[in-house]
Amino acid sequence: MSASPSPFPVHVVGGGLAGSEAAWQIARAGVPVILHEMRRAGVKTDAHRTDGLAELVCSNSFRSDDWEYNAVGLLHAEMRELDSLIMASGDAHQVPAGGALAVDRDGFSDAVTKRLTEHPLITVVGEEIAGLPPEAWDSVIVATGPLTSPALADAILKATGEESLSFFDAIAPIVHADSIDFDVAWRQSRYDKEGPGGDAAAYVNCPMDKAQYEAFIDALLAGPKAEFKDWEHVPYFDGCLPIEVMAERGRDTLRHGPMKPVGLTNPRSPETKAHAIVQLRQDNALGTLFNMVGFQTKLKHGAQTEVFRMIPGLQNAQFARLGGLHRNTFLNSPRLLDRQLRLKALPRLRFAGQVTGVEGYVESAALGLLAGRLAAAERLGRPLEAPPPETAIGALVEHITGGHLDGSKFQPMNVNYGLLPPLEAPRVDAEGERIPPRDRGRAKKRLMSVRALQALKAWRDA
Repeated sequence: MSASPSPFPVHVVGGGLAGSEAAWQIARAGVPVILHEMRRAGVKTDAHRTDGLAELVCSNSFRSDDWEYNAVGLLHAEMRELDSLIMASGDAHQVPAGGALAVDRDGFSDAVTKRLTEHPLITVVGEEIAGLPPEAWDSVIVATGPLTSPALADAILKATGEESLSFFDAIAPIVHADSIDFDVAWRQSRYDKEGPGGDAAAYVNCPMDKAQYEAFIDALLAGPKAEFKDWEHVPYFDGCLPIEVMAERGRDTLRHGPMKPVGLTNPRSPETKAHAIVQLRQDNALGTLFNMVGFQTKLKHGAQTEVFRMIPGLQNAQFARLGGLHRNTFLNSPRLLDRQLRLKALPRLRFAGQVTGVEGYVESAALGLLAGRLAAAERLGRPLEAPPPETAIGALVEHITGGHLDGSKFQPMNVNYGLLPPLEAPRVDAEGERIPPRDRGRAKKRLMSVRALQALKAWRDA
């Protein structure tokens, strides 16, 4: 997508994944961009630690990279087809993660920052937009994420007459690799599945027997936790539930969730099946840091070191970062946004990223990608429709702008095949051979993925 430069810039507020991707797509279309990021002016948030663009504040994983059988991997593939800066930078800075795409978070952020700050059509400004963007800015993408500054959030709410919805999001701890006891732990990906880099031993596994697991659950439930004021009793997003909340739902919840032992074999005792297994995933390119997979927590910091050192293999763990909790906000998008991602009450404002009610790094970046393309096309006088709902990106737009039946109960959601228009599961394969009933669901996913990519390429080329 390219054109003669437009003299009038599009303003992008927020330099996270969505804002960075939006700025990149706009500039690629030949339209100047002013990217505003308050952290580059020294304004802190509850979760960020740097002033870099596209900083990853929670996990370093973009989740599954399997485009044929996983909706997140399909979204990866669609974004690559649309020259995504986020995906290109992620691919360039990937670290071993089995079938997932995980990245060195600092290398990734540095790469995105460099590409954007060096682009001749992009101006990065360090400032907080306190309140609604000035009326003179006739085209704005608000991509401030779930940590939108209070002044801007309040101004948007007053303009819409709505209340924002909110939920709590938790962060998992990160461990120094040299403090892991590999006389106990071992490296293996679940089912020995190779990732994009070909590594089938991308995870560190810490096994527990039943007694160790039960003692761990007891300590987890008894440990002191961050508490909230009465007016802060809002839900958690299910994809980032703190482990204590999962444990409260049943003593076996964790061993059927992030601590499930299936697909893993302890090489020191192949015949003995672990009762539960804690996995850690490489967090940086050097391999010196590993994050505890699925271990988002609201335990107070002192309790975290005590409780997590109960895990075999982590008894001497040194933590580069402990877990934490922060409050996220998002718009009631089905009521507030049109299919161009514009605020109905103020059409000069578009929204992108997690603040729209999509959940996940890749989903947020995908909405930034689309918002950037829509804003650029509008600026150049060539209106563009959102991709069709058969695509993963189009399905996300459909969900947040009209696919949810009851706007009063709208909640954040990751991309999944349930958002795409259904297809009948195939009964025969390409060679005409009968597909067993147990395999038809998997075959259906691949069929939906192939359809999505065909529809996405047709939309792009048109």
